Amino acid sequence: MGRPEPRLAGHEALSLTRLLAEQVFSRTAGAALIQGNSVRLLKDAKENYPAWLEALESAKKFIHFESYIIHDDDIGAQFADVLVRKAREGVRIKVIYDWLGAFGHTPNRFWRPLRDAGVEVRCFNPPRIESPLSWITRDHRKMISVDGEVAFVTGLCVGRMWVGWPSRSIDPWRDTGIEVRGPAISDIDIAFGQAWSATGAPLPEDEVPLREAITHAGDVPVRVVASVPNTAGLYRFDQFLAAMARHSLWLTDAYFVGATPYVQALRAAAADGVDVRLLVPGTTDIPVLRAMSRAGYQPLLEAGVRVFEWNGPMIHAKTAVTDGRWARVGSTNLNLASWVGNYELDVVVEDRGFAEAMEEMFREDLTGSTEVVLSEKHAVRLARRRTRHSRRRKRFASGSVGRVGAGAIRIGSAVGAAITNHRVLGSAEAKITLVGAIVLIAFALVSLLWPRSITVPMALVSGWLAICLLIRSYRLHKGREEKPGGLEERE
Repeated sequence: MGRPEPRLAGHEALSLTRLLAEQVFSRTAGAALIQGNSVRLLKDAKENYPAWLEALESAKKFIHFESYIIHDDDIGAQFADVLVRKAREGVRIKVIYDWLGAFGHTPNRFWRPLRDAGVEVRCFNPPRIESPLSWITRDHRKMISVDGEVAFVTGLCVGRMWVGWPSRSIDPWRDTGIEVRGPAISDIDIAFGQAWSATGAPLPEDEVPLREAITHAGDVPVRVVASVPNTAGLYRFDQFLAAMARHSLWLTDAYFVGATPYVQALRAAAADGVDVRLLVPGTTDIPVLRAMSRAGYQPLLEAGVRVFEWNGPMIHAKTAVTDGRWARVGSTNLNLASWVGNYELDVVVEDRGFAEAMEEMFREDLTGSTEVVLSEKHAVRLARRRTRHSRRRKRFASGSVGRVGAGAIRIGSAVGAAITNHRVLGSAEAKITLVGAIVLIAFALVSLLWPRSITVPMALVSGWLAICLLIRSYRLHKGREEKPGGLEERE
């Protein structure tokens, strides 16, 4: 028999546990812990936009600006004017926007003055005939970096809806971002370079500052989690955080469509006595998504997870805070489209002071929310009636289109469960199963009455896909493999 393992003293065991936790966090997220930073919490556009504009005005060398949507409105024009002016002063400016995000919101004429002034503007993943499914991959990140001195990672895009329309009595969208100073800026710029390279030539080396070349700005340790399609780094991290939580796990999400493993992780945490709370929109820019999200409440509520709906026009934040120690802010929603399909950017802050500020902000948000509960018959309902003001719908805005795919996943899950009877459905899913039934009946009738209306489009799509595969095969044979996201590498 071997000798027994030596028993560790209390403080040694605690130290070992922390080292193991650090190792697991780093490996699951694919992001190292970076020391020496300062982090400032920024709430809503009233704090984010002025900080962004001040940083842009201070630029001397370069600006990196990545946003899923920059709206062609008065707020978008305000930022465009600053970028044009700084470009004419000689600042090197690079902007990435997402094609699908800009579709219907930002016409080409918006970008023309920026390009004329010398701003390098790139569109992420526009549709291509030879790659019909590449549009699924989106650049959903929102970040700004200036001179390697200050950076912002956020859930906000650029547009009037984040400011609101006071003259119409329409409140601003609720959202959260952070300002980062210190060595972590290097990783934020590397993340930008990742998306920039996916759209063409890479960043110049002098626009990617090294960590060791950046002066420490504080004592806050952070991780920069730059997700790319099919890596699911933040998904693994979120799963592990739910498993690690001992006291509390408070989540805010704009387009929650939880995957089954993550829902089970939240249920297990709540069943183990963890205070799990989820804050989601009560009104969304895609009304049907509200029914989809509510269809997933019942298993959470039954396990003791508390669910709240925001009473204002829209809550667009993507945040988490755990045990008053770990906090996350960024662009990733709690759905598979964000976790697996998109380019996303989040910062995980491991600092008690920052986490406590996040908890205080969450408590404040709950005062403007309505709790969702189960009735005696286990039906999902609101704990109290909303005021007339809180039920007002916002009509003149739109946010992240990736949530449509997440909603399709929820519809498929509910309809599939109804057919296979693999899980019990609640009354909240009745509308979704009804929609599924109507769609299937309509498809059956069209197939019987007008068969060519089904077979001809299917033949055309099949032919298109076949041609695309032949093109891809030829390019692979010639060594011209494509980059992740369906974006070719340019010479």
